Formats: sequence, C-alpha cells, structure tokens
Amino acid sequence: MGFPVVGVVGGGQLARMMQPAAVALGVRLRVLADRADDSAAQVVPDTVVGDYRDLDVLRRFVDGVDVLTVEHEHVPTGHLSALEAEGVPVRPGPGALVHAQDKGVMREALSASGVPCPRWALLPGTYDDARAALEAFAGAGEWPVVVKTRRGGYDGKGVWVVGSLADAEDLLRSPALADPGLLVEEKVPFTRELAALVARSPHGQAVAYPVVETLQVDGVCREALAPARIDEEHAVEAQRAALRIAGDLGVTGVLAVELFDTPGGVLVNELAMRPHNSGHWSIDGAVTSQFENHLRAVLDLPLGSPAAKAPTLMVNVLGGAFEEMYSAYRHVMARDPGVKVHLYGKQVRPGRKVGHVNVLRAPGEALEDLYERGRHAAGYLRGDVVA
Repeated sequence: MGFPVVGVVGGGQLARMMQPAAVALGVRLRVLADRADDSAAQVVPDTVVGDYRDLDVLRRFVDGVDVLTVEHEHVPTGHLSALEAEGVPVRPGPGALVHAQDKGVMREALSASGVPCPRWALLPGTYDDARAALEAFAGAGEWPVVVKTRRGGYDGKGVWVVGSLADAEDLLRSPALADPGLLVEEKVPFTRELAALVARSPHGQAVAYPVVETLQVDGVCREALAPARIDEEHAVEAQRAALRIAGDLGVTGVLAVELFDTPGGVLVNELAMRPHNSGHWSIDGAVTSQFENHLRAVLDLPLGSPAAKAPTLMVNVLGGAFEEMYSAYRHVMARDPGVKVHLYGKQVRPGRKVGHVNVLRAPGEALEDLYERGRHAAGYLRGDVVA
C-alpha cells in the first residue's frame, strides 16, 4: 500500500511498545531480535533473529526497510556508518548516537556547547596516571566522587560511588580503566532526579514532553511522575537543555535527558537516544506517546502533541514472588479499573523489569492517593502486597 517499513534493531520491550504505535500510524515494523522469544518478537510478525554486531546480518535485515532505528545504543557506529554510506536512512545517525554510547564523548560535546553538567574528568588509561588524576580531581575533602565506565553501563551497572583512593584501588587496576575507559564526576547534592524527553524530526521540528520526576532505587528507575513537582523556571530550563542538545547533536527520534535538579538549576546526567523508561507514562497519559512520536520523527512525519492528558504516575514492575503473573494481573484490574497494566512478555526473575503500570490522576484526587494506587498495583504484581 506504499506505507513505509521501519527497521528496529533490538527486540526488547521498547520495540514491543512501538508496535501498537506503528499499527495506529499504518506503518510496519521489522525487528532484529537476539532470540525468537524476545519481548518484541512475540508481537511483531516481521521479526528476524540475528546478531546486530554482524554487519552482514544488518545488511540483510535492512533489505526492504525504509528507515532504520534502534531500541538500544549498543549497535557499532561503524556498522551504522557503513549502512548510511550504502543509502540506508539511519535515525538517529551514528554521529549522534555515539554521544549516548560513550559518556566521555558526551561530556566533551555538552561542555563545548555550554550545557550545564556536573564537574567531570576522563581518567588516564594507566594505574599511576589514573590514581594521580583521581586524587587531583577529588581534592582535599571533596570525596566521595562518582566513577563511571564510559561505555556499556545502564540501570546502575558500571557506576560506582568512591569514597577514597583506597576504595578505588580495584577499579584503577581493572581492565575497564583502559577498555572502555573510566570517567569521574562530582557527586551532585541534588534535590530530585528529572528526565526531559523531546522528539526531533530530520527537518528540525521538535516537541518537548512535560518534565518528569523520577525515583531511582539501586540505580534502577522505580517511578516517574509527570509533570514533575518543580518550579516552572527549572522545568523550562530542563526542556530547553534537551531541545538544545537534540539540535546541537543532530538527534532524530526521541531523546531522553536525565538530569539532577539542584537549588542552582539543572545539570545533565546522561542521554538516551530512543524511547526511555521515564517516558512510559506517555502511553496512557499523553496525547501522543513517546513511541508514536519516535516513529513519526524517524519517518519525518509531523510530530504529535506531547501534552499530558492528566498528571500521570508510572511505576515499574520488577520481578518478584510470582513467576506466573496472570492471577495477580486480574486482581489489579478488578481492584482499580483505572490502572493500566503493561507487561513485556518476559520470564520473571527477581529485580528484572517485566512491566509497568500507569495511573492517571482523577480530578480532585490527592497526590498521595495517586501514589498509593500505582504502588499498590505494582507491589501486588511483584508479590510484595497480598491484599
């Protein structure tokens, strides 16, 4: 019928949640999954199983695809550049995506653009030099600091809070020091963590979602409230920073900017160039979900409204006591018909993200009641709540 095919590298829950948006837009997804039972492979008929690290696999995958996008940042940028050179539209392109893959490259680019960030430094690749650089960075009385691996870290992995040089010894002697490399940052005394999501199309149209307040537990996002409970000045500052980054880096699609809110303003923590956990609330709570706007953006379609329908709470469902969640699922739906449950078709393992719930705030409802509804639903699905 002439409607385009969007190729998505990655078969996880983000690709799975693009499928309803694709159906609504009348476009087709083709997914490159690691395994036939991946989350997206269960719901996307046009699924190819293969290794995204193999350029020949990617070349076969994009045959017949109109545009290529990603649901994770691990695709080698060299492969994406090769596909671009062969005429495949890649969005976001490798020149943008590298800033989400390498935290050192990201910090250098944001600092050069004047975007507010925590104080940072790259650690040299040898033990003696790195030790001296870390000591100079922390200075007298400025411990603890945060040490991060430049590549591959997510959900708290690859991030360490270091209280002294002695605490850093194992890190400074580990292979991660040289490959992929380490970054040190100040430990920011923030009041809350925020996320600013924007979508940007190839011709430069961009929209900004309401800034979200997130709760992180052990490095994993547990909750997201939209809009955040912050003053308008900080909200606008966060949105402007996200829009500026998207424009300066040439991002196409959804960009999620994780930030620290401090009394002096917002500081950029990390970037993701794809739909993001902090934007899952938008499936039910926004006029246009982040997944639909990501597809609109990579196809260069007019972007949809990011406005919130109502204040919305998203609570992640982490694997817990129930390996088979269907009975808990039915209970949650019966107890509170206003709760929207989104499960990802994953095998339950303790601590694994297996779904999320969205709850829209009813007119006149107290915020604490909204939180009670969302936390009860997610807790019951985990097995932490039994009534």
